[in-house]
Amino acid sequence: MQFANATSSKGVLTIRLDFTTRLEAFERSLREGIKPVRMVYAVLLLLIAPSAFAEWGLNMPEGVTRISQSVHGLHMTIFYICCVIAVIVFGVMLYSIIYHRKSRGAKAANFHESTTVEIIWTIIPLLILIGMAVPATSTLIDMYDSSEAEVDVQITGYQWKWRYTYLNDDVDFFSNLSTPQEQIENQQDKSENYLLEVDNPLVLPVNTKVRFLMTAEDVIHSWWVPELSVKKDTIPGFINEAWTIIDEPGVYRGQCTELCGAGHGFMPIVVKAIPKDEYQMWITEQAAIQKAAREVRDMSFDELMEQGKKVYGTYCAACHKADGSGMPPVFPALKDSAIAKGDIVKHIDIVVNGAKGTAMAAFGDQLSVSDIASVVTYERNAWGNDMGDSVSPKEVKEFKENK
Repeated sequence: MQFANATSSKGVLTIRLDFTTRLEAFERSLREGIKPVRMVYAVLLLLIAPSAFAEWGLNMPEGVTRISQSVHGLHMTIFYICCVIAVIVFGVMLYSIIYHRKSRGAKAANFHESTTVEIIWTIIPLLILIGMAVPATSTLIDMYDSSEAEVDVQITGYQWKWRYTYLNDDVDFFSNLSTPQEQIENQQDKSENYLLEVDNPLVLPVNTKVRFLMTAEDVIHSWWVPELSVKKDTIPGFINEAWTIIDEPGVYRGQCTELCGAGHGFMPIVVKAIPKDEYQMWITEQAAIQKAAREVRDMSFDELMEQGKKVYGTYCAACHKADGSGMPPVFPALKDSAIAKGDIVKHIDIVVNGAKGTAMAAFGDQLSVSDIASVVTYERNAWGNDMGDSVSPKEVKEFKENK
């Protein structure tokens, strides 16, 4: 598919849609010495081709919401205004340098006190600012109008995960990075969505106004999904609002954009937009699953170890490493440690309540009693610790009730 042709007198310059082809043609024109005007034309064609921007990732995405498209339109409008200003200003400067130079006998005009000129260079920038401010203000007002939402979702930032609470339904879960640790440590090939994949995506209905209530549990994070044009800080003790209406079903990815700590690069966001009827079925199913998970049941040692390995891999391995060797002195090893091989009640306590003054977070509100019982059992019997004891979900429940 041909994008444009700019054939020189020697017939050597052909600009095509494929960026590599255009680059090769440009290099060929340099070798064969075409005229400067054609050279400038070739450079412009090379730069303004949309695929060139796409390949270089120079432009922001247009997005899949009305707000994101308004923001993109505003961005392009201001970009074009800046381009026109640049062309006019630098064109006048270049023309003046060439045709009004001293060697041609030019003399500088003296009009610095001209009322007409002062009015012109005051009025024109004012009109430009008004031209940019009107659509920008309209978009900004629209972005902050979170009224009449049909679905409310509370987003809470943790180090380094997100918690999604559906306030209209009894559904609440954490969303963690799901990229295997082996890929992060370069022991496996990187997947397509390396560091941008999670175990539990935020599921939302399309064509529905969704209001986000954002806060954080520990430090400042920022929830950012470019294609939804939503970027808002989550601050401990404060609640920020944002909203979206997603027009198209799909999977949209983002990440935390605040420097929230060592695991900042491991806080991806995945939003899965589905039709309304599928969303209602998903909500009903998730509410039933989570209700069953909250019920205390007896688990065998093998069940505890199997579930504990999954919980450890999701919540603990990033700091304490998959083999329990840790990253001392910030994240101590659990293999042959005094915690994993010491008093079992203290072990439960540190998982439930964390350790003040250290990087160890409290997982009492993040994990179910069966998850806590499983991970404690796993840590006490993995990597050669072989304590031979276990913790039941019932014991964890009683521990939490007595604290």
